[in-house]
Amino acid sequence: MANRLVIFVHGWSVRSTDTYGKLPERLLAEAKKEGLDVDVEHLYLGKYISFRDEVRVEDIARAFQAALEREEPIQAAIAARQKLVLITHSTGGPVVREWWYRHCVREGRACPMSHLIMLAPANFGSALATLGKGRVGRLKSWFQGVEPGQGVLDWLELGSPESYDLNVAWTRQAPNWNSLSKVFSFVLTGQSIDRKLYDHLNSYTDETGSDGVVRVASADLNCGYVRLEQQFDPETIQKGDWSKTTLVATEIPRAPRTALAVLPGLSHSGSDMGILRSVKMRDTKPLNPHPTVQAVLRCLEVSTDKQYDELYDEFDRLTAKTQEDERVERTETLFLFRRTFRRPRTTQLVVRVRDQNGHGIDDFDFLLTSWDPKAKEKALRVPSPNLLPPGFFLDRQLNKRGKATLTYYLNHDELDRAPALGLLVRPRPAPEPGSRQSNDHFVHYTPAEFVADKKLLLEHLRPNSTLVLDIVLKRVVRAGVFQLTRDLAPKDFTREEPGTALS
Repeated sequence: MANRLVIFVHGWSVRSTDTYGKLPERLLAEAKKEGLDVDVEHLYLGKYISFRDEVRVEDIARAFQAALEREEPIQAAIAARQKLVLITHSTGGPVVREWWYRHCVREGRACPMSHLIMLAPANFGSALATLGKGRVGRLKSWFQGVEPGQGVLDWLELGSPESYDLNVAWTRQAPNWNSLSKVFSFVLTGQSIDRKLYDHLNSYTDETGSDGVVRVASADLNCGYVRLEQQFDPETIQKGDWSKTTLVATEIPRAPRTALAVLPGLSHSGSDMGILRSVKMRDTKPLNPHPTVQAVLRCLEVSTDKQYDELYDEFDRLTAKTQEDERVERTETLFLFRRTFRRPRTTQLVVRVRDQNGHGIDDFDFLLTSWDPKAKEKALRVPSPNLLPPGFFLDRQLNKRGKATLTYYLNHDELDRAPALGLLVRPRPAPEPGSRQSNDHFVHYTPAEFVADKKLLLEHLRPNSTLVLDIVLKRVVRAGVFQLTRDLAPKDFTREEPGTALS
């Protein structure tokens, strides 16, 4: 195989290529020593604008494609069947994935990449992005930048329409991202907090299950998608029975297996613990092993599906060991009192609620429920939010631009104790649950519940990953919206009743 060209792509709000630190130099030295097929004579450092408000992620992806086309050595290498290795940090992961999807997958072109190695990628965004441009700008260590760009922050906010569409396309694999050319994808991240940088700034920078900026569940691409569609009997609705209707799973794809390694002792940024900047290079002494360098080299060794599957399992074991070793952290430094930090495995749930016409429903209650189908007491067999395990809930965010989308952050270790898991959606406007009174609205929704399969949600809410729930409710239109009359005498019809629900 011809030597592969290596391109580094930085994260959000970076203004200098010193952000890459010594990793490029160290990687070339190690790759040469190991005899890996990497072009050590030519290495490219990406530099893109993300700190201007008008620049969006899709713009950066487009400009990246143009930059590749301008570089004659890269075009010559691609023509000679050389492949590209993309090594990204943070927002660089979504940038390259947007480029891959927009300029290769959707256009039906073979991708010139062989490997996409993402360091702490914000694939599902970051909880910090909701703080907004002003407050994020004051977190100077975040993403190794000092000036925010609102266009990129919009993508990074949890549950953004852009990240939602990209990740659902990845999960559905329609079209198949690897149909024309094979790309081996890897996610390498940490879950440690460099408390000198983060603990005193904001609660999200000390969030369990994250590296201080990106949650493991937001980095991981082993995501799932469940589409739930509302079903009810129109005749029952016409009779005025507005009790809860059912949600039925109509689509349940899972993303392709993507190698994930949670590396020990690494945070998002910083020269001491940062997954990128903590890599050092020494000319006079032997190189000390570094988790990031070792993991990247292992990724570069992969050239077949069999090797990829073996590394997937190896990384899976490493992740389990890291999370077990780092489950409890006790520290006395920096604090007057001894403190204990606990790190359970976590999971993320992205919920979008729309009607059958694709319109987002901005006003709704979303409740997870649990029950014990084997319980002797009848009350324990009835789904209820009160039966969920204590301590399962960690955080919830509503996307500011897409208010039909909520992101829940959950303690998977606690949630896994639930014997069953369901959900209840209460949209507005809608009749009260169980009400048989005439509705005041000409167009409305009805509450919906999912309890059909007690294990379905639990099986798809996996540790360290994200599950996307696409909930589709039926928009109920009443007959009074449009009526005909043969009465030619003028008559005010503003007080007429909504009438029966249309089937």
